[in-house]
Amino acid sequence: MPVTQVVAAVIYQPADHPLPFDPPWGDYLLAQRPQGKAYAGYWEFPGGKVEPGETHLEAIKREIREELDIEILDAVPWMVRRHVYEHASVELHFFRVTAWRGQPRGLENQRFVFQSPGQESVGPMLPANGPLLRGVALPTVYGITSAAGLGSAGMLARLEAALARGLRLVQVREPGMPREALRAFCVEVVARCHAHGAQVLVNGDAALADAVGADGVHLPSRDLMRLNRKPECALVGASIHNAEELAQAERLECDFAVLGAVLPTRTHPDAPPLGWEGYVRIAGAATLPVFALGGLTLADAGVARKHGAHGVAMLRGAWD
Repeated sequence: MPVTQVVAAVIYQPADHPLPFDPPWGDYLLAQRPQGKAYAGYWEFPGGKVEPGETHLEAIKREIREELDIEILDAVPWMVRRHVYEHASVELHFFRVTAWRGQPRGLENQRFVFQSPGQESVGPMLPANGPLLRGVALPTVYGITSAAGLGSAGMLARLEAALARGLRLVQVREPGMPREALRAFCVEVVARCHAHGAQVLVNGDAALADAVGADGVHLPSRDLMRLNRKPECALVGASIHNAEELAQAERLECDFAVLGAVLPTRTHPDAPPLGWEGYVRIAGAATLPVFALGGLTLADAGVARKHGAHGVAMLRGAWD
């Protein structure tokens, strides 16, 4: 069956006074497929087929203009998904649209609504679009703990400050910490994060994550490559360094991956970084959200998104 190229847009409204770690957008638009189309009544991210000679960016601008009568001013690639329907096999290229001009109108007599990420009230979703909802709800900044450099008390104080600034996704990664101390530290991190509505993953230990009430596990690449199935956790992330590891994270259907190092780091100053071209070469067509890691600060978030990254993961940058 030939594969049809399709584009779709996650169209965001501007956020009202976002916190420093918040993404620079708010609710996003879902459209209902009108009568006469396959899957009429289902909800989807608006878009359509790529016409011969069009780039994906040209196609999404045209489709959104034709469907919603708005002009896209800023659209960046996000993910690529593949789906086989009874009538067609499609490859969907999703864009995040963060700036647009005009007043949306359903030019094809379709309904549309703006929804808060993770609090959707409409359905059912078009099958190829449904898996995207978890990615839409995923925070765009991923903080990685560093108690070895800051001390446990110092790390917890920095964590509290970052949570107050809007950090909502944290990984506990303390390879040198003794087991009992690590458990106690995890308990403190989980309590503080959950009080702010933030999610916590524990690096490499699903049993410990479950024991301390964390939201999931983050797989180091060595663990990722040994697994035959995804751990039974609510949220699973994975560290990757190359296309082979990304493919494994996709096969396991991890919720997201972290790719680095993109820029030079103080931890490994002699290791050659990927650079943004290397990042795109590996993750440019990823089927799951991918964070950029390595030498990044919050100031790099916009550059990361321009290159298709879901967001930035930071070891020191989250706490400085």
